[in-house]
Amino acid sequence: MIELPETFLAMPRWWTEGREWLAGLPAAVDKQCEIWALTIDGPVSHGSNAIALRVTRNDEQLVLRLSPPGPDVAKHARALRWWDGRGTVRLHDVDLPHGALLLERLGDSLLDQPVGEAMAVLGRLMRRLAVPAPADALSTATIVSARAPQLQADWQRLGRPFAPALLSEALAVAKHLSKSTSEGLAANGDFHSDQVLRGAREPWIVVDPLLYRGDPEFDLTRMLLTRVHEMADDAEIRTHFATIVREAELDSERARDWVVFRTVDYWLWALGAGLTTDPERCRRMLTAFL
Repeated sequence: MIELPETFLAMPRWWTEGREWLAGLPAAVDKQCEIWALTIDGPVSHGSNAIALRVTRNDEQLVLRLSPPGPDVAKHARALRWWDGRGTVRLHDVDLPHGALLLERLGDSLLDQPVGEAMAVLGRLMRRLAVPAPADALSTATIVSARAPQLQADWQRLGRPFAPALLSEALAVAKHLSKSTSEGLAANGDFHSDQVLRGAREPWIVVDPLLYRGDPEFDLTRMLLTRVHEMADDAEIRTHFATIVREAELDSERARDWVVFRTVDYWLWALGAGLTTDPERCRRMLTAFL
């Protein structure tokens, strides 16, 4: 049986849920390999909610991904089928009851590349994924409309953790973002360097996408936030922002509004979840744009 990395076992999700699933995961890997006639040929890697194993089947090199069964697995599979390999990893098979996906094997993470190069790649991929979206996909405008009314209550509940002006700015831009200017386009809702791997048929390929409908720049904040610790000052943050905007062919002002709203939203979420370093990264982001 496989041995789960300590870094995966320590992920925040397992603080409150999923311990039973974790306990049965090594046996579940063996069972899935039996079902799909797979042979493991590499160590366990992981994200925050799933493990990935290099496997082979009839000499074909693939990846087995396992996460807790539920709606998120179905959403992930649907997103991969919709983009169908356009800038995204190819889906070979799916077993929803077991939370299993069989995927194309890819290479190293974009996280290993210099931050400036990574931002350019992410911007180009953002534009590449902006194809017509399914009409029933969750809209980025709907997400903002639902979340904006909750911000002030969360800010109060968490002890007013930042200046009222920041909250006011987030609420002001929400009025614009609650009406998408790109309503018919697909947008990835989980977009950052660690979710992009080197490919053979395309230079860089997105894994674990979330399929939304609306503004492609929805997750631009995460692209910057996950690597803001590598950026020396406000000017460098703005430089990398400009790179993404240029490569993704975005409207700079609207992209900036998304950064403000999503950063304030995430800052409050992080505090509520008990995270410590993320609020400081959020503070740096907002300082660069306000």
